[in-house]
Amino acid sequence: MSKEKIILGFETSCDETSVSLVKGSEVLVNLISSQVEEHKEFGGVVPEIASRAHVEKIRNLLHECLLQGKIQPESVDIIAATDGPGLAGSLIVGYNFAKSFAWSLNKPFYPIDHMVGHLVAPTLINKDLQPPFLSLLVSGGHTQIVLVEKWGRYKLFGQTIDDAAGEAFDKLSRYCGFGFPGGPAIQMIGENGNPDSVDLPRPTVKSSHDFSFSGLKTAAIYFLKELDGSTNKISKEDFAASYQEAIVDTLMRNFTKVLKETGVPIISGGGGVMANTRLREKMEALAEKSQIECHLPSVQLSTDNAAMICAAANKELISTDISRDIRLSSIIK
Repeated sequence: MSKEKIILGFETSCDETSVSLVKGSEVLVNLISSQVEEHKEFGGVVPEIASRAHVEKIRNLLHECLLQGKIQPESVDIIAATDGPGLAGSLIVGYNFAKSFAWSLNKPFYPIDHMVGHLVAPTLINKDLQPPFLSLLVSGGHTQIVLVEKWGRYKLFGQTIDDAAGEAFDKLSRYCGFGFPGGPAIQMIGENGNPDSVDLPRPTVKSSHDFSFSGLKTAAIYFLKELDGSTNKISKEDFAASYQEAIVDTLMRNFTKVLKETGVPIISGGGGVMANTRLREKMEALAEKSQIECHLPSVQLSTDNAAMICAAANKELISTDISRDIRLSSIIK
């Protein structure tokens, strides 16, 4: 089928409502409505509030997307929406809205795995990106190292056994009162801090490439408790920088090991944590040192967005190896 199909995508897996129009690999419109203000006072995403916000925003976003793209609904070829993983209430809003809209227009509807969306997001920056490549997927709910052997054929080398990297940022930030979301808050506070000022662990999982961040979070909290009331002092800037460095080092250690094992010529990544400046620097430094290519999505395309859902649907259109029922979570097990 043609690569120039116009795809209308919806993403509502967590706390961003997003609607996008993509033609081939060209992003025509990518609208994202954040719910940070709604959840800030709670220090995390409240599922009921998130789903209600999606209901309130999604219809207006659709109209604005079509208006900005100068596209009539009848001109859309494919409609796609995230069908998981994510918050059940949030997913239901976007999925049912998109499927109903597709039914009303008699257009094909593609349910898309959220993590496949993150996996293919870099193709919106570099349309020539082709497997094999190794991807680091890091978000609030997932931390995975995935080898893309070809589109639709993925191999999981490692994943978190407890907290995801984004979750580790959020929980520590909430404990310290740094702000929400935790990743951007800790990055901003730690910009002028010394990442070597606090000796925090880089947890390992014996005999595997899996991740564990719960111990790192606990160690950081114990450090702060022991520091409380003592004569030793450390700035919040130094502490934030050190905690961020520990998370990034843990991610890069396992990812580097898998890269050496696979010997692929390209590395990539996706997910909200891939917007972290320090992680992006280390990914690019690894590629330079290994003399391989590094293709990362833009900061906006790293976070949850509907353009990546369109990109995943497009891969299904142009690949004979991908079924609409295949999910990354089932392929990689």
